[in-house]
Amino acid sequence: MKLKPRRHRKVGPERGEPISWAGWMRIVLRGIGLLLALLVCVPLHYVYRTVHYGSPFPKIFLRIACRLCGARLKVHGVPLKRDVFFIANHLSWIDILALGGASGTAFVAKAELATAPMVGWLARINRTVFVTREDRMGVADQVNRLKEALADNWSITVFPEGTTTDGKSLLPFKTSMLRVLEPPPAGVLVQPVVLDYGGDIGEWLGWIGTEAGVDNAKRILARRGSFKLEVFFLEPFDPRDHAGRKAIAAEARRRILPALEARLGHQVRPFAHTVAPVGYAPPEQAA
Repeated sequence: MKLKPRRHRKVGPERGEPISWAGWMRIVLRGIGLLLALLVCVPLHYVYRTVHYGSPFPKIFLRIACRLCGARLKVHGVPLKRDVFFIANHLSWIDILALGGASGTAFVAKAELATAPMVGWLARINRTVFVTREDRMGVADQVNRLKEALADNWSITVFPEGTTTDGKSLLPFKTSMLRVLEPPPAGVLVQPVVLDYGGDIGEWLGWIGTEAGVDNAKRILARRGSFKLEVFFLEPFDPRDHAGRKAIAAEARRRILPALEARLGHQVRPFAHTVAPVGYAPPEQAA
């Protein structure tokens, strides 16, 4: 007998639906938890930085924040700790909490984020590399900043799809922010990463269509219960074995695609939402 796929019970508001009083209570309680985590981790971060260059507290905060937002993180494989360029599929802003919490990685982000209240400050604490989409003449400078970040033994994460998806798709990879790998800095490896939320939850969580970022965050924080998020760190490869950023991106996608399809149990499907979320400028489109 062929079993029908099990549908998830409704655990939170759909896009465009009002948030219930219980949902608002969850938002408040999770917000308080995030604030308390900040009040503990930020002072410890600055104290730690007075005696050591690196600090574990951004990673600790992101891991706590990931859990407070409802994700139950399970890591498969071993993330490289230094001299690594992570390339991952992208579903939600939760991806940043998960990857940062699992590996301590820094990210590439649009320059506008640097001036955003609270978020920009937190991004700088986590050593975010800011780039400007409109400054075509400044691409070389942006690439140099990425190279400097990698030279300081940071790990850097790029989401080359250029936007978030529904978890059941994998868009073609954009390669603008892979210019840092032309030629690859000495000793740097590329490690593909697959994020899997399981079932249909990725489609519900996804920041897709024309949904505003604040509305997406409220929906997720209002959600009842928790959800599973598995992060698969795949086998790293040497970018020097591939001629140029397009070949490097193709190799990363070649490894991510079958791993993602194995988790889905079927081939990836065409992505129906071609409109980027309101206010969202993907890191990789910023140069």
